[in-house]
Amino acid sequence: MSEIELVPRRTIGGIIAVWVLAAIAGTVVGLFVPAEWRAAWLTVSLGACLIVAFAVQLWYGRSQGFTERVAASVLGALLVLGVLSMGFALAAVVTG
Repeated sequence: MSEIELVPRRTIGGIIAVWVLAAIAGTVVGLFVPAEWRAAWLTVSLGACLIVAFAVQLWYGRSQGFTERVAASVLGALLVLGVLSMGFALAAVVTG
C-alpha cells in the first residue's frame, strides 16, 4: 500500500525545468547548426525534451497527474522551440 502524502511536493519546478532545457537547446541549435539542418535538429531537441520530461516526472514519484505534467512539459517545450524557430527564421529572412 502507498502512504497518503500530507504535503505533496510541488511539481511545477520540473515542468519549468523542461521549458528551460528547450530554450537552451533551441538557442544552441539556432546558433550552431546550419539553416538547412535546423528543423531536423529542433525535432531532435524536442524528442530529448520529451525523454527528460518523462524522467523528471518519474523522479518525483507521484502517479497523480503524471500524464498532465508530462503533457504540460512537452507542450511548453514545443511552444518554446516554435517561438525560437520562428525568431531564427525571421532573422534569416531579414539578413538575407
